[in-house]
Amino acid sequence: MRFAPPNPLRIADRASGLNAPSVRSYNERLVLSLLLQSEGTTRLEIGQKTGLSAQTVSVIVRSLEQESLVAKGEAQRGRMGPPTIPMILNPEGAFSVGVSFGTSGADVVVIDFVGSVRFHKAHRYEDLRGEDETPMRAAIEEAIRSVDPAVRGRIAGVGLAVPDEALVGPGIRKALGDDLADAQADLESALGLPVFMQNDVTAAAGGESLFGVTRHIPDFAFFYLGSRLHRRLVLNHQIHSGVAADVEGGLLELSDALSRSNGSSPADRDGIEKTWRDRCRSRIVDQVSVLLNFVSVPSLVLSTYAPPLTTSPLILELAEALPGIAVLAGKNAAAPKAWGAASLPYHSRFMVQ
Repeated sequence: MRFAPPNPLRIADRASGLNAPSVRSYNERLVLSLLLQSEGTTRLEIGQKTGLSAQTVSVIVRSLEQESLVAKGEAQRGRMGPPTIPMILNPEGAFSVGVSFGTSGADVVVIDFVGSVRFHKAHRYEDLRGEDETPMRAAIEEAIRSVDPAVRGRIAGVGLAVPDEALVGPGIRKALGDDLADAQADLESALGLPVFMQNDVTAAAGGESLFGVTRHIPDFAFFYLGSRLHRRLVLNHQIHSGVAADVEGGLLELSDALSRSNGSSPADRDGIEKTWRDRCRSRIVDQVSVLLNFVSVPSLVLSTYAPPLTTSPLILELAEALPGIAVLAGKNAAAPKAWGAASLPYHSRFMVQ
């Protein structure tokens, strides 16, 4: 059972915020990973699935309960014997902040310990202000303040989802400064929290694997439909990067085509969308077909911030074109990369690596 994306560029190694140490025991991580994958698991089932003794499971669960990371679920009555009490992750046992950077602005989210978004705000780069060299700091501090002061100490860290170096534009440099490693260190020092950095598409795939539609699926093809079309291959929950993203088939291509058709009839605009959708579908199908020559993947995930009116027909067409593969929409459609960024502290601090 593995729940980690490739290692972030640099991981802070000091404890802060949570009472739990930064480096948890393997057995504790194993139990937390199991509870994330299987909602409502009894202590007996934990022992059966992990191979840990009943005494070890009892000690670990009691410790995690004391730290508020896990809680007792509703009693389940069977046909015979007393009711069993499953253990579940406590949604308020930990929190995390995630930041992603787009062409014109940044998204900041706060998620709880089961991946639910508790706070989300989009910031335009031109609106970012700050007295220090990292204007993004004020936006992150606003997100931190959204967490109830009583549980604010449970914030596990901050994740930054950044594009490849070739795609780092002036807006991102305004938000973080010219040197990403320096920005990471500055934010750690200013916030008093560990800060994790990862490629944005890889982070989105990691979030989907940890909290999304594929948390029970170890192998899948992941496509991120943003201004460009990106892809990742996930095998045994480990994420493998592909070549550079395609401009063809991305939302930027659709946006440009619609802009050129300004003033056209609705029918013409529908035709433009269909032409773009056909091209996007063809690119994805071709890439999956090549992939299937080497590995078998049962599922394909299409993650995007585009509205369902744009993506739902594409998903249906992909399902028709790829029989035998389950085509799934990503779980988070508001800010998939920021959501994935927020999962980075959890990957590092709580899950089996």
